[in-house]
Amino acid sequence: MTDLSARKADHLDLATSGDVGFRARTTLFECVDLVHDALPELELAAIDTSTTLLGKRLAAPILIAAMTGGTSRAERINKELAAIAEERGYAFGLGSQRALLKNPDALSSYAVRDVAPGTLVLGNLGVVQASKLRTEEVRGLCAAVGADALCVHLNPAMELIQVDGDRDFRGGLDTLERLTRELGLPVIAKETGCGLSGSVAERLRARGIRHVDVSGAGGTSWVAVEMHRAPEAGRALGATFRDWGIPTAASVLLCARQGFETIFATGGVRDGLDIAKAIALGASAGGIARSSLQALESGGRAAALAFFERIETELRTAMLLVGARDLAALRRAPRLLRGELVAWASLA
Repeated sequence: MTDLSARKADHLDLATSGDVGFRARTTLFECVDLVHDALPELELAAIDTSTTLLGKRLAAPILIAAMTGGTSRAERINKELAAIAEERGYAFGLGSQRALLKNPDALSSYAVRDVAPGTLVLGNLGVVQASKLRTEEVRGLCAAVGADALCVHLNPAMELIQVDGDRDFRGGLDTLERLTRELGLPVIAKETGCGLSGSVAERLRARGIRHVDVSGAGGTSWVAVEMHRAPEAGRALGATFRDWGIPTAASVLLCARQGFETIFATGGVRDGLDIAKAIALGASAGGIARSSLQALESGGRAAALAFFERIETELRTAMLLVGARDLAALRRAPRLLRGELVAWASLA
């Protein structure tokens, strides 16, 4: 097993059962109250959760978010979750395709089109790696997996803890602008568990980037993941920065002000109520990664399907209880912000 494959295997083990959550920081969705409507004048069966994202119709605003690739175990997980995304009408995100740059034979671990021919599939590449590739090379990576769009992930905090991780993050904004202009596919600027600030959102929009995945703080701490893998000095640094980041709810609020066409709310999204709150704050869809992986690994396909059925039921319930017939109405639903989220919302 190569060093990169070993790292991917470690990531899966830690994401499934490791102590890798944030300690003190939360998503702040608990600071969002949707206002109850005792006279919704709606029938639950008539609630419409469908949406169109990046040119494809989804039955519900749910992304099975990027997790893995590059190992045989990743191949099984990606195919099983992508098949569920196809069946239920969700979007599906692949893990980082960096492994393909080193080992083209790893392609099978990312190949999901045989089980998800109609699914909105998001490719994934780190901004540091993308900055070193010609646009046509990036286009080839997308074509190899049949991606409809490309997530370019930003993960400086994780890399600084990771053994032999990247240390030079210059040129990221230029790379995102170039790919947005030249790739021929939608480009999504995606964080990796630390969120996007209002300043970063403003800089992205100024360069023409139209789609983001906030991947905020409060769920899996990828700093903590790398902390567990690091030698002693790295563990100490990781412990210091374990709770670093912008809470997911705050990041959605800050990004929504910039008028992005697409905002994926990932990072600690636990249930359908969190997705409803994210959409009320301005998100296009909610993404779930770790919880879906845990359901699949603990109980197989049946458990994962039951998990997502619950998520959709919770989303529809929240929509009825605020009187929202569809997602457009949910975005207009009144909401109250409390506590720390009010302070984040006050940032210019």
